[in-house]
Amino acid sequence: MPTWGLLFLLSAVAQAIQDCPAPCTCQALETMGLRVDCQGQGLMALAALPAPTRHLLLANNSLHTVPPGAFDHLPQLQVLDVTQNPWHCDCGLTYLRLWLEDRMPKSLSSVLCASPEHAAHHPLDQLTGYQLGNCGWQLQASWVHLGVWWDLALAAVAVLGLALLAGLLCISTEPWPETRTQSHPSLEAAHQSLPILPSSNHHKPPK
Repeated sequence: MPTWGLLFLLSAVAQAIQDCPAPCTCQALETMGLRVDCQGQGLMALAALPAPTRHLLLANNSLHTVPPGAFDHLPQLQVLDVTQNPWHCDCGLTYLRLWLEDRMPKSLSSVLCASPEHAAHHPLDQLTGYQLGNCGWQLQASWVHLGVWWDLALAAVAVLGLALLAGLLCISTEPWPETRTQSHPSLEAAHQSLPILPSSNHHKPPK
């Protein structure tokens, strides 16, 4: 790596350390990136994390859930410790589960649920999608409004398709007009030119 590139990365890391969230401590790693230690700080929600975060320690806090996309701005994140938190294991925790399954699948067994009742004291990896629930992602207001129009458009297309299908069925069930066989003019002329033969039945004279 060129010297100027290394200096740029070092300056970026130094700036990120200055932007470290107040309850946490940040330390530069030898492999570049930051080690952000937020353990035992009583956090009830995630703090604003610096982009170069590579190791994130969130153990022994009061976290209940992780919002969707919470780690999307941390492309270097490789190590995540979320143990010893009172996790509420419903559909709101789906993002955390999918993130751990993709990057740290072995750590799922150490993430214990505190609530709801049916999931309490169970590791996150033992819960099925049905047990987590299916409440879906919360859309922004603009997307919700757009979704209504999208549903209306789909309904209109469905109605149009049914109307076309009904029209095709009506056409296929109508009786076809009878076709009359028309004699060719040359055949009619040939028939008229034939001589008329006398009848073979002769009447006997009366006795």
